[in-house]
Amino acid sequence: MFKNIEEAQKFGKDQLEAVTATAATFTKGVQEIAAQTSDYSKKSFEATQGLVEKLIGVKTLDKAIEIQSEFSKQSYEGLVAQSTKVGELYASLMKEAFKPVEEAFAKVKAAA
Repeated sequence: MFKNIEEAQKFGKDQLEAVTATAATFTKGVQEIAAQTSDYSKKSFEATQGLVEKLIGVKTLDKAIEIQSEFSKQSYEGLVAQSTKVGELYASLMKEAFKPVEEAFAKVKAAA
């Protein structure tokens, strides 16, 4: 496979660089996902606090049901949007994180 020791060393170096690049990209992506999740959690908590404050001031059961229904609708829509966003972030993360590994395999395949 290798004609001399220099080729073997270059191959090892290329593989290490690919793994390092993958790890760095993966770490950055996971941090972004964690930040998005944290922001969503904060917004959700604040929305729930707002709901409780509204419900405390309600005088009729009909108004309480109306407020709860609207909150449920908004919460569901927000959850679907957040889930879609995080799903896209994961898909993007996987594509970007494994690009260096794919390129390294392509070099190996071409050399073989």
